[in-house]
Amino acid sequence: MLYAILAYHEEEVVRAWTEDEDHALMDDLMSVHDRMVDEGRLGPAARLGATARAVTLRGPGRGVVTDGPFAETKEALLGFYVLEASTLEEAVEAARGLRVANPTSVYEIRPVVLYVPGAAFPLTDNGLGDVRPQDSPR
Repeated sequence: MLYAILAYHEEEVVRAWTEDEDHALMDDLMSVHDRMVDEGRLGPAARLGATARAVTLRGPGRGVVTDGPFAETKEALLGFYVLEASTLEEAVEAARGLRVANPTSVYEIRPVVLYVPGAAFPLTDNGLGDVRPQDSPR
């Protein structure tokens, strides 16, 4: 089974780090990453940009873009996509395409400032069984 590990931190604390402190932390993290990649256990990893640069797409039709990553408390993060796009607007248009398939979902669009590809994974053996009713297609 695959697990997503989402890293949360106070942005003000991270922004207060000196360049040397940030590099030291990233060196330490890369040691852990490298070990897990060598073990074949780590897939893609990303360091997200500041929440101040995030937007959220929600609402009926094509949706409305609002500043910030702020989902309603009843909403939970259930998945993510990594997308290459030239501009934020292009990424928002891609998210609008996803809304056609899943119009009740809310999509946070945030720049990725560090991408570490990691090891390739086989498909998970339980598919979507833990998030989709057993009688759902696919």
